[in-house]
Amino acid sequence: MHLHNLSSENSIVNEIIRELRDTDIQQDRYRFRKNIERYGSIAAYELSKLLDYKDATTTTPLGKASTKKLTEQPVIATVLRAGIPLQNGVTQLFNQADLAYISAYRHHLSETEFEIVVEYIACPSLDSRVLILTDPMLATGKSLVMTYEQFLKQGEPSAVHLVSVIGSQPGVDYVTQHIPNAHLWIGCIDDKLNEQGYIVPGLGDAGDLSFGEKTQR
Repeated sequence: MHLHNLSSENSIVNEIIRELRDTDIQQDRYRFRKNIERYGSIAAYELSKLLDYKDATTTTPLGKASTKKLTEQPVIATVLRAGIPLQNGVTQLFNQADLAYISAYRHHLSETEFEIVVEYIACPSLDSRVLILTDPMLATGKSLVMTYEQFLKQGEPSAVHLVSVIGSQPGVDYVTQHIPNAHLWIGCIDDKLNEQGYIVPGLGDAGDLSFGEKTQR
């Protein structure tokens, strides 16, 4: 696993993470979503440095310029519903990319036990494509690994980039073990999970903070 902790150095990422964690600022749902998007765009810029480019010539009003363009547009995938703002932020930079979606959610068997349920997937062929998989909260890592394995049924990517906002150290370790060749772009890594499998201190439920509380069935 190639780990890129975007808050390890001073940058605006630290300010975005601070606002996302703040319980007062979280009351502004629009601001919360926009901060997720802002982070997604920054992560997209950073990972874009590792993609393949080819030489190109562009005609300007005054002549021709030597430029570069992406060899191929990536596929940007996300987990419904919490991942939508993060995917939007990444897509703002890769605005010609293909998009993919999967539904994966925790079905609670008890207060401390849950299973990951996948019900829906929409994805183009991933054969020899760059896959960017976005999921804002990397808690246990199990849902991210499961969704990644589901996407592999659509083909073998040439490279995999995982984008999360906040993760737990156990979750990062789990993903490292199960997706060893990927690049993980993450805003911050917290030390632990609570008994319910949520990141501590984390920021809460990113899906609920973005879109409102949901009923659990």
